[in-house]
Amino acid sequence: MSQPALSPNTRGLHIITWGCQMNVYDSARMADVLQPLGYRPVETAEEADMIILNTCHIRERAAEKVFSELGRLRLICEARKAEGHNTLLAVAGCVAQAEGEEILARAPYVDLILGPQTYHRLPEMVARVARAGKTVIETDFPVETKFDFLPEDAAPQTNGNLTAFLTIQEGCDKFCSFCVVPYTRGAEISRPVSSVMAEASRLVQSGVKEITLLGQNVNAYHGLEDDKIVGLAGLAERLRTIPGLERVRYTTSHPRDMDQSLIDAHKNNPILMPFIHLPVQSGSDRILKAMNRGHTAEEYRDIIRKLRQARPDIALSSDFIVGHPGESDKDFEETLQLVRDVTFASAYSFKYSPRPGTPAAGQPFQVDEDVKDKRLAILQALLREQQDAFNASLVGTVQDILVTNTGRKKGQLNGRSPYLQPVHFEGDISIIGQVVKVRITDQLTNSLSGVLL
Repeated sequence: MSQPALSPNTRGLHIITWGCQMNVYDSARMADVLQPLGYRPVETAEEADMIILNTCHIRERAAEKVFSELGRLRLICEARKAEGHNTLLAVAGCVAQAEGEEILARAPYVDLILGPQTYHRLPEMVARVARAGKTVIETDFPVETKFDFLPEDAAPQTNGNLTAFLTIQEGCDKFCSFCVVPYTRGAEISRPVSSVMAEASRLVQSGVKEITLLGQNVNAYHGLEDDKIVGLAGLAERLRTIPGLERVRYTTSHPRDMDQSLIDAHKNNPILMPFIHLPVQSGSDRILKAMNRGHTAEEYRDIIRKLRQARPDIALSSDFIVGHPGESDKDFEETLQLVRDVTFASAYSFKYSPRPGTPAAGQPFQVDEDVKDKRLAILQALLREQQDAFNASLVGTVQDILVTNTGRKKGQLNGRSPYLQPVHFEGDISIIGQVVKVRITDQLTNSLSGVLL
C-alpha cells in the first residue's frame, strides 16, 4: 500500500529494519520521536530525506553486511543531493553500538551513528548534524532510560494490524559466552508498570487484539509500581484488565527466570497464550556450562514438566546452537536426546559463529565447519519432524483463531492459532478482528486450514 503524498512542510523518513522483533519496535519508536520534526514514513529510500539502517549484530558477518548496504544507500543519497535534496543517513541498533568507531572510519559519509539505548535523543542529534555539519555518534549507555523520554501521545505504529509488539524489558545480565547482547544492549532494565499499561491501552484503542511483550530476557521483567516490584506474571494479570485485549504473548525468555508465579500464570490467566519460546541452546551440561547458561539440561526438563502440569495444552519453541567450541559428538547426541525428551512445536537452530569480543570467540577447540553443517542438518531434520507431528496433532481439533485479514482466494480468511500458526478458512469479512472457533482439517507445509464453526 502506497504512502500518502508528503505535504511541503514534511520530510520523508525511510527505516530499514534488520533482526529481531525488538528492532521492529525500536524502528517504530524512532519514527515517533522524529514526527515533531516533520518526518513521515515513505516506502523507498529514493524518496526519503532521512534514511535509518537499524542493524542487528546476531547473524554472521553482520558488520560486513552493514557496510555493503551503506555503499548502496550512499549512492541513493548522492543521487538525491544531485536533485537538490539533503538526505541524512543514519546507522542505528546493535552494530552501531558495537562498531561505531569502525563505521565512522570506514563510512565517514554517514551522518548519525546511534546505539539502541539512545534513539530517544534523535531530534537533538539531527539538530547537531545541522549545526556542526559532521557525523554525530551516540553509543554511550545513557544514565537515563530511553523509555522515560519517549512520546506517550504518539499514534501507535500498527498500520491497521490486529497484533503488535511492546517492549517491556531490555538488556541482559546473563553474559552467555557466545552472545553480544550484554555489550550492545547493556544491563537489564524494565519499564514501569504504568508506562507499559499506558502503551498497551493505546494499542488496544487503535484496534490491536494481541500484544507480544518483548525483552532480551522478558521473563526477568521487574517493573516498578508504587515503589513495589512487579514481575511478568503480575504484569500479565494487570494487562488482563484492559477491555478488548484478547491475547498476550512474550518473548524471549530465559530458563533461569521461569519462576513458579509465571508457570502458575499460564494456568490461571486466560489471555496468556499456551505457547512459550524458551531457548535452551544445548542439551549437554558440559556445553551449557561453557556457554555460561546457568542451568543444566535436567533443570530445563524440570521447568517443562512444571509448565505442562500447569497447562497441559502448552507448546514450546526453543533456540539451539550447534558446534559451540569444544562440542563433541557425545555433547551433540545429548542435545538430540533433550529434543526427543521435550518435543518442540517449532525451533530455531544455528551453527555457532564467533562474535568479536565474546568469551567463546577466543576459546580453543573450535569445531570444523563441515562438522557443524552435518550436525545442524541432523538437528533440523529432527526438529522439523517434531513440528510436523505437532501440526498434524491439531487436525480434527477445534482451535480459537484470531481472524487477522482476508486470504488470497475469494471468500478466504486468515488467522493465527494460539500456537502462532497461520490458519486459512472460509468466512465473511465481518468477523475480522474476532476470535472464532475453527475446526482444523488439514496440515499444510507451513500453515493449517480449517472450517469455521
